[in-house]
Amino acid sequence: MSTPPSTTTGNPRDDIPPHRYDARLADQIETKWQRFWEEHGTFVQPNPGQPGFDASRPKFYCLDMFPYPSGAGLHVGHPLSYTATDIVSRFMRMKGHNVLHPMGWDAFGLPAEQYAIQTGIHPAITTRQATDNFRRQLKRFGFSYDWSREVSTIDPEYYKWTQWIFLRAYDSWYDASQPAGGGGGRARPIAELIAELESGDLRIGFDGDLVHVGSAATTGIIGGEPVGTRRWHELSADEQRAVIDSQRLAYIDEATVNWCPKLGTVLANDEVIDGRSERGGHPVLRKPLRQWMFRITAYAERLLRDLDTVDWPASTKAMQSEWIGRSEGAEVDFALRLITDRAEVELQSALRVFTTRPDTLFGATFMVVAPEHPIVEAALGAPDAAFAADAAVLRAYVAAARNRSDVDRMADTRDKTGVFTGLHCENPATGELIPIWTADYVLMGYGHGAIMAVPAHDERDFAFAKKFNLPIRDVVYPRTHLLIGFYARHATREEIDSGAWKSVLADFLGLAATGDMKPEMFGAVLDAVRTRREQPPPAGEGAERLTPRGVIAGEYIDAIESFGTFHELRGQFHDAAVFAAAGAAFSGHGYAVNSANADVTLDLLPTVEAKQRIIDWLEKTGRGNRKVNYKLRDWAFSRQRYWGEPFPIVFDEQGRHYPVAFEALPVTLPELADYSPVESDDPMPLLAKAADWMNTTAGAAGVSPDVLPPHTPVRRETNTMPGSAGSSWYFVRYCDAKNRERFVGAEAERYWMGGRGVDLYIGGSEHAVGHLLYSRFWQKLLFDLGEVDSPEPFARLFHQGLITSFAYQRADKTIVPTDEVRDNGDGTFSIAATGERVTPVVTKMSKRYKNVVNPDDVIAEFGADTFRLYEMYMGPLDQSKPWNTRDAVGIFRFLQRLWRLAIDEQTGALRLRDEPLAQVEKQLHRAAHKVAADLPKLAFNTAIAALIEFVNVATSAAGSDAALTRDQLRRIALVLAPFAPHMAEELWSRLGHTASLAYEAFPEADPAMLTDNSVEVPVQVGGKIRAKVRVATGADHAAHEAAAMAEGKVQAALAGKAIKKIVVVPGKMINIVAGE
Repeated sequence: MSTPPSTTTGNPRDDIPPHRYDARLADQIETKWQRFWEEHGTFVQPNPGQPGFDASRPKFYCLDMFPYPSGAGLHVGHPLSYTATDIVSRFMRMKGHNVLHPMGWDAFGLPAEQYAIQTGIHPAITTRQATDNFRRQLKRFGFSYDWSREVSTIDPEYYKWTQWIFLRAYDSWYDASQPAGGGGGRARPIAELIAELESGDLRIGFDGDLVHVGSAATTGIIGGEPVGTRRWHELSADEQRAVIDSQRLAYIDEATVNWCPKLGTVLANDEVIDGRSERGGHPVLRKPLRQWMFRITAYAERLLRDLDTVDWPASTKAMQSEWIGRSEGAEVDFALRLITDRAEVELQSALRVFTTRPDTLFGATFMVVAPEHPIVEAALGAPDAAFAADAAVLRAYVAAARNRSDVDRMADTRDKTGVFTGLHCENPATGELIPIWTADYVLMGYGHGAIMAVPAHDERDFAFAKKFNLPIRDVVYPRTHLLIGFYARHATREEIDSGAWKSVLADFLGLAATGDMKPEMFGAVLDAVRTRREQPPPAGEGAERLTPRGVIAGEYIDAIESFGTFHELRGQFHDAAVFAAAGAAFSGHGYAVNSANADVTLDLLPTVEAKQRIIDWLEKTGRGNRKVNYKLRDWAFSRQRYWGEPFPIVFDEQGRHYPVAFEALPVTLPELADYSPVESDDPMPLLAKAADWMNTTAGAAGVSPDVLPPHTPVRRETNTMPGSAGSSWYFVRYCDAKNRERFVGAEAERYWMGGRGVDLYIGGSEHAVGHLLYSRFWQKLLFDLGEVDSPEPFARLFHQGLITSFAYQRADKTIVPTDEVRDNGDGTFSIAATGERVTPVVTKMSKRYKNVVNPDDVIAEFGADTFRLYEMYMGPLDQSKPWNTRDAVGIFRFLQRLWRLAIDEQTGALRLRDEPLAQVEKQLHRAAHKVAADLPKLAFNTAIAALIEFVNVATSAAGSDAALTRDQLRRIALVLAPFAPHMAEELWSRLGHTASLAYEAFPEADPAMLTDNSVEVPVQVGGKIRAKVRVATGADHAAHEAAAMAEGKVQAALAGKAIKKIVVVPGKMINIVAGE
């Protein structure tokens, strides 16, 4: 490797030494070494089998969440995680690893499209300009990325493989019967599904579900055939296609979305406020929209279970777990009834619900369905005279509900609204006919879009029942209520008439309300209470109050008296109306009551046992089944925008969809003259403007002739993929970024992902239930299909905190941009134009607040090494920290002092000594040890503190003399290298090395040097510290006294004084008390 170019200074100021480390010299050193690294390919990491690959070194894959390259460029918050990963990557190279540390661009996105609308410039042009600026800024930090692996999601050679992954999902189904890696099923090719259907191993149920022959789902055999199923060959071609399409992992469905006609796009829930768009305040409609969906729900159990296999923050695991939302319960079928003034008609279908509390089935007194539920549509389609509901009111309510966001509909603070549908159903446990209402607090996205309302045991159902005067029936009591109800049935006439019932009940509760006494023991306990009460009461004033009985009575008396008279108490329990009378639902676990019919009883069973018994009964009678449900919804994958990956799908004139052949990928975006959305109540994707591109033939679109004849007229899919598409697999592409034959080479993926995923992944916690979840889903899909070797994408995840900044706040909490504020010079601040006082606050950096700090400016003032060190020294990586450029001066001075230890500022020559100073050597070992221990823990601030301490010790120990030997300078350059690589490389080069230090071994600390043979002890005379002396570790009192008395400064302080007493705290302090 050639010798690096020399560094010249030529400082223009005469009073500054010509070789002082300042901003000018820092810039020369840094640009020199960045150029060297690029020219020599220092950080290009070969793959297995490529020239230069060293198989003897273990691998380490270190990755940042790649950025969206906005036109504004980086601010000082962005490099926080990039600096962290670079420090770790450099350290791991020095520890003998092959390090994969790449960078790329998440470049599709709405901002570029909005800019194109404003300017007419194609998003590809502005995005590439922004990418060039981002790349320039990142290179100026000296990050050790392997730029040969750079990817961009907008590159057709990249999104060719994004489209390929979509097609792999489109051509796959999820077979729950064939577990992969611990259970939960796995993805398999559609061709294998068709083969099993053709062989007869799978049948098709009349509900469209797949049924394995011989499974529990085939409830009987008639003539050798499973009951309720059909063979594949019995289906028509259209029916066969419908079965296959219903099983695809990428499929088409209708989803209700927030559609803004003015903006011409779908909006997320948090972008809608009171029915209007956050941007512009335009009306927003709730509309069903045809969407491509990913069946992520098939992976719910594996996504949840495998969280235990990764080293992620507990908070992120909890967020994903809550988002997946696993719950165990039962599906229950309620037979539908239509009651007219002429007859009660049993309908053919049933209303199915999922409940986590099947033990409360006897308390279901009405049903509530989402306004979008098919049963509501059926009710609206019936003749007005067919049922009792007001069709006009129902229709108006449904229309209003559909224009409310899911977040708004679910808000607990809203007054409950609803309308009776006119339909009833039969509670399968009680046989009662109960009304079916529709209400907007029920959503189609969870369960079946219907709930059995148990108002006594659910707060929302309770509020709904109270408002609409619907029955409320107790079916679960906590232990205390169970005991009170028992006593209400068994109180004696004498206890009731004499008024003693309250104290008897209090005693009863005192003995039975705690512990795990079974209900069958309640009678014996009550008898024991009565026997005890027949004994004489304790004697003495206040004795009754002070006895255990009195204490117990005091504890329960308020609860008892809340029921009123005994007859009121008994009536509430008799009528199962305790919670209705109390005005609040009880939603906890307890004991079943009022829950029995001729076939099954739950009464007195604890909740857990009651659940199992009622589910057993439901399954036995065919009224329901055990079920695990998830809050997780399938991933809506369509966008109506332009700047995204096109779908590799076409439709024939009958609306049937077909895949584009792999050989025809990528399907590229057409040019558009106008990127403005079409203002319409009916969603129209922007790509529909490109009529010539959209309308084509199967052959021109790249559909295989085996799928469609080439001359067949087709229409391309005009939705585009979401921004999360390209970011859900980029970490795999980095392993083999230039492979044109496969999305990743098998050997490269197996080596770098190592069967467990990226070794260290750093990025923001805001991606917990978006990018991080979608990436796990795609990784598992590709793992099932044999395309990757690792079932998880990221073995270790770390979230960096925010770099915040100062802004100014009015009294009403609104923020004032920083350039509108005047510093009054007395610690107060005012708005320059009005004089209104404002208060400085710490907030997120934002262009809106004009408090963004550009890293280019900081680097120009101090250099990249100072920037890197300062940002890592501000505090723990995972905590938020306010940026203050003035504080970077301290780190800059640290580097200046380190430079002065090594370099003569006048001549530029090395300042070296022949023999090491023992104190400096010891501190160097300590620094190396601390850095090596802290970097794997990402404790950068404490590692840097060790470097600062070393410089302090070396500077103090040497005074004006040279502090370091050649070998010590060599080692401190290596220890410094991960943090301030430019200065480290320069010092290394000046020691005579011609190659980069990037792959040199990190210095090993000698354990013997990490312990002190002596300690420094302050000496106090007359209450003031006069000196510090060193004594051997473990020295006795006499040795402490001798060392103190030998110190000249102590002798001077004692001159002419008599020593009265010497107090020694070994290793801590020596205090000399003296007088005249």
